[in-house]
Amino acid sequence: MTETAAKATAAVAFAPPTRFAVPGRIAVAGEVAAVWQTATITEVRRETPHASTFRFAVPGWAGHLPGQHLMLRLTAGDGYAAQRHYSLASAPDDSGHIELTLDHVVDGEVSGWFHTVARPGDTVEVRGPLSGFFAWPGDRPALLLGAGSGVVPLMSMVRHHRARALDVPLHMVVSARSPEELIYARELGPETTPVFTRAAPRGVPVGRMAATHVAPLLAEQPAGGWEAYVCGSNGFAEHASRLLVAAGQPVDRIRIERFG
Repeated sequence: MTETAAKATAAVAFAPPTRFAVPGRIAVAGEVAAVWQTATITEVRRETPHASTFRFAVPGWAGHLPGQHLMLRLTAGDGYAAQRHYSLASAPDDSGHIELTLDHVVDGEVSGWFHTVARPGDTVEVRGPLSGFFAWPGDRPALLLGAGSGVVPLMSMVRHHRARALDVPLHMVVSARSPEELIYARELGPETTPVFTRAAPRGVPVGRMAATHVAPLLAEQPAGGWEAYVCGSNGFAEHASRLLVAAGQPVDRIRIERFG
């Protein structure tokens, strides 16, 4: 079997492992992450027609690593409570603030509340940070592949990279249906390659993330190689992971977070 054929076979047979976020896998003391804290909305920023960023003041926040998430709880007046896991969008800092970027999910009781009811001054409960598997401390080259709201934890990594002026290589390839639906479009810089699946600016091809977006990054790797982070829907996670493996990325250096 030729090397090319072997890679193709491996790409077809590869079923990327997924390690879902586990509350015990955290980067701070377990007793801290287990405590529910009050988070007060201080700002709401519209990102796309269907996604907004919510900034919270959490005075007791213990800090987090880019890529981690938290648990959020809403409690109604009658005592009914709804809990959801959300990725942290903000870079780690000591401001006592964190940010979440939420899609407005049709019939979603929590995202629906945020997008139609929540205002600055409203409070929710949060605990975390959770999961150390998908975290990127900024100590190794990072290749980030995301789609839709899967860009959220990846943007935390990009912001961390910028805030600390890190010289370790980082590159992000992010997929969106159109420029209007590209979350954080105003913030993206030369470290990011956008891919548009349904509509694109003049001169930019339309289509799914492909080998042409990934293979060149694997062909000329930084010293030590990439640590790859993939976040998106089930279908995207499978597709992006196969692209990475076909291009030569070691399976044990692909970290996946998926939703849906």
